[in-house]
Amino acid sequence: MDRSAISLRELKKARTKVALYEASLSLIGDEMFRDMMLDDVCRKAEISRVTFFKFFQKKEDLLVYFMRVWLTERIIEIESEGKRGFSVIQHVLHKVAEEAQERAGLMPSLISFLAEMNMHPCMPELSEAEVHLLFPGHEEVGAQTPDMYKLFHRCMNEAEAEGKLRKDFTVETAVKVLFTVFYGAFLTAQLYGSKDIKGFYNTHLQLLENR
Repeated sequence: MDRSAISLRELKKARTKVALYEASLSLIGDEMFRDMMLDDVCRKAEISRVTFFKFFQKKEDLLVYFMRVWLTERIIEIESEGKRGFSVIQHVLHKVAEEAQERAGLMPSLISFLAEMNMHPCMPELSEAEVHLLFPGHEEVGAQTPDMYKLFHRCMNEAEAEGKLRKDFTVETAVKVLFTVFYGAFLTAQLYGSKDIKGFYNTHLQLLENR
């Protein structure tokens, strides 16, 4: 993507939106997202509340934006490293665990938000300027709206073809289990008061993997 083809107006809008996103990430820490005040986000980003609502309809949209950016970053890593099958799943889950060490409140906030919505939200499309700012050097992948279901489905197809998916699981059933693992194993680790989130993820993956 040629930066010169992006208007200064669009770049300015994208910088403002990304600044709000980054401000929310820097503030969340160990607390739940619902306890984070919008005024604090705006103050951190040096942007007014009025301007905030030009970019996000509600504060919770920042969580969906985070999901969009985070999953795209993982897909870029996966493609760069040529990962397939269960190695992709393990990479994604381990990144969740690493994120939790830095921002312990983020994943529980996301789970709570999804439970209240009673659905998995659609990922927002990004402008060319946002893609340029967020994924420099990877604009082609960054411009594509990520889909966790499609990612999981592709990985389980690869695992099945490689003989690494247990035969008592269909690809579709395995995908359902992966969503359960993605969110549920994290909660289980919390219920046990454990910081070994990677270990809990690895234990749950063994239910699917033919070793």
